[in-house]
Amino acid sequence: MFFEAFLGLRYLRAKRKQAFISIISVMSVLGVMVGVMALIVVLSVMNGFRADLMSKILGVNSHLLVMSFSGAFPDYEDVAKRFAGVDGVVASSPFIYSQVMVNNSGNVSGAILRGIDPGTAPSVLNIGDMVERGSLSSLESPTGDMPSIILGSELSKQIGAYPGDTVTLVSPEGKLTPVGRVPNTREYRVSGLFDSGMYEYDASMVYISLAEAQRFLGLGDRVTGLEVRVEDVYASDRIARGVQKALGYPYWTKDWKMMNRSLFSALKLEKITMFIILTMIVLVGALNIISTLVMVVMEKTRDVAILRAMGASAKSIMAIFIFQGVLVGVVGTLIGLGSGLGICYLLAKYKFINLPADVYYISTLPVRVESGDVLFVSLAAVGISFLATIYPAWNASRLNPVEALRYE
Repeated sequence: MFFEAFLGLRYLRAKRKQAFISIISVMSVLGVMVGVMALIVVLSVMNGFRADLMSKILGVNSHLLVMSFSGAFPDYEDVAKRFAGVDGVVASSPFIYSQVMVNNSGNVSGAILRGIDPGTAPSVLNIGDMVERGSLSSLESPTGDMPSIILGSELSKQIGAYPGDTVTLVSPEGKLTPVGRVPNTREYRVSGLFDSGMYEYDASMVYISLAEAQRFLGLGDRVTGLEVRVEDVYASDRIARGVQKALGYPYWTKDWKMMNRSLFSALKLEKITMFIILTMIVLVGALNIISTLVMVVMEKTRDVAILRAMGASAKSIMAIFIFQGVLVGVVGTLIGLGSGLGICYLLAKYKFINLPADVYYISTLPVRVESGDVLFVSLAAVGISFLATIYPAWNASRLNPVEALRYE
């Protein structure tokens, strides 16, 4: 193989009269390099966006929900004990979910009421880190003669309510009176704000303690369901099936993948689409490799004929030109990897690309380099370069030395 590699390198170093071939070789390297660099940067940014979005969604929502077909159910502590031993389950916490209206001096907005247990919720959700100008523990202790409530930061702006202000919750379910069903209302003191970074959550969610939600909605000792934290978020569907099996009817489970299926399916499809589009840049480099090898074969016809006459096999001739093309692809891939990873490092460290915060939920491009993507891109680029060498190398191996040297 040393003989084939030596000639492949020799043919890449064109003489002065063959400088055009050398220029095309450089363009081939640049084509592969730009394609690999673009793929690494774009896929890393999309991975970072997906991871950032996932952290925000799973900060507000649990990995897994356990609910009942009969609606709100009592004895939730016993239910939690029944699936606590399922492999992969880390912790659980009861919750209450309902739709309400929030009123502050005539400023009214619809909201989603979440009743949580401040003692066990932090072991399941990351909401404690999102609370600003207050703390999650403030839900346990009333503020003066009123129970406490935590509002989403965007909802707080919409109705003009801030920590220390009083808001009124209105439940559409209401309570039954001699004159019919009337809405249930109660005043709460705002004890904090939470900012998840997701506008949809920050503009629509309010939190109160579990006991207060039970009193306000008239649920007694019942809860809407249990939120569960699992060890491996990507195995949540498998763990959900284990929990379902341990509980049986009338309980059912729903994991975060199912709740956000359309969103993450769209992100996955977009990533695949971008990979296919940007691979076209690598194909441009591969076409340049084909052009280079075809011209080299035409230029070196006499050399190939002499080699064949001296006993070189068709396989060796083919290996010379395959080595030459693959070398161009490998060099372009390595330079592209270095450039792409370098750009990702600069984006992650210095964050010099700013996004309008009022349009996007992020202010800078998130970057997350995954080794699997780097390996796949590298193999794809080298593989395309290899495929580009097959036809011109095969054409050179079929050269008849007698015909080639007849007019020399």
